[in-house]
Amino acid sequence: MLRRRVVFLLFEDIEIVDLAGPLDVFGYADRWLQINGRLNEPGYEIVLVGLRAGPIKTAGGMEIVAPQGFGDELGEIDTLVVPGSPWIERACAEPLLIDWLQKTAPRVRRLVSVCTGAFLLARAGLLENRFVTTHWMYCDRLATLHPSLRIDRDRIFVRDGHVYTSGGITAGIDLALSLVEEDLGREAPRFIAGLMVVFLRRPGGQNQFSIFLQSEAPNRPDIRELQAYILANPAEDHSVERLAARLNMSPRNFARHFQAEAGMTPAKFVEKARVETARCKLEQTHLLLEAIAAETGFGTPERMQRAFQRLLNVGPQDYRARFQSTAIRGRTPP
Repeated sequence: MLRRRVVFLLFEDIEIVDLAGPLDVFGYADRWLQINGRLNEPGYEIVLVGLRAGPIKTAGGMEIVAPQGFGDELGEIDTLVVPGSPWIERACAEPLLIDWLQKTAPRVRRLVSVCTGAFLLARAGLLENRFVTTHWMYCDRLATLHPSLRIDRDRIFVRDGHVYTSGGITAGIDLALSLVEEDLGREAPRFIAGLMVVFLRRPGGQNQFSIFLQSEAPNRPDIRELQAYILANPAEDHSVERLAARLNMSPRNFARHFQAEAGMTPAKFVEKARVETARCKLEQTHLLLEAIAAETGFGTPERMQRAFQRLLNVGPQDYRARFQSTAIRGRTPP
């Protein structure tokens, strides 16, 4: 069987899930080809390479072994994957690593970063003026260090030409499933997602986590539960009166406590939750704007348009044109 060589870059303090998640996706894809007798199609050969061959300590303290070092001949590379690290600045300060990336990246078909791995690609000058993403907690730092980058803080992953960047940690699995879909079609990632017990297409972007975590009520479990309910049920009536009634509070008292805990009004939290849900549907479905507006609680496309302009500075139609999944775009609407 032919092989697409997928090279994972290893370095000290690497985040193990950034490596193991995507690696398993490609490994299961290779197994799927064999199970289905598609032996004439290119599978995947996984290669781990480090600064030098030998053990490498991960961020969690586990040691993994890089069978090959930078001085070894790797042959033709199809996809180069650069995982992240909680202490990515240490890797960015390693000149041999940056030099290897600069020399290797131009000869790969796909260049991929997971989580804070985008910092390494940016440090090597490989992301200039590109649309990218990274873990939502690190977006501000990436923007400060590399102002030419066009950072989408909320996408699970972003493709710009042959360069792919993913959001935080497990988002690397989402990106790897998408790469397998590009190569093998939809059935392979569907099988792999089921095997790994993950979403084939995650319902929402990083924003669903950043909205909740950045505005999570630290001292009120009842308000935290209410926020989670809003995120899970954006189409319901979430007027201040209804929300206050759920907590047996007066509207005025509820609004005051919510603002103090979440740092935003109940109405603003609801609007952000609805926009995030609508974004997901625009990216992953052929639903008409009227249907999306109804399903996400906006009621009308006009109200959804105004909310998108307020929060994203782009309308829903333009957002779909820019970010709809290539797999969805190529599929005939039902």
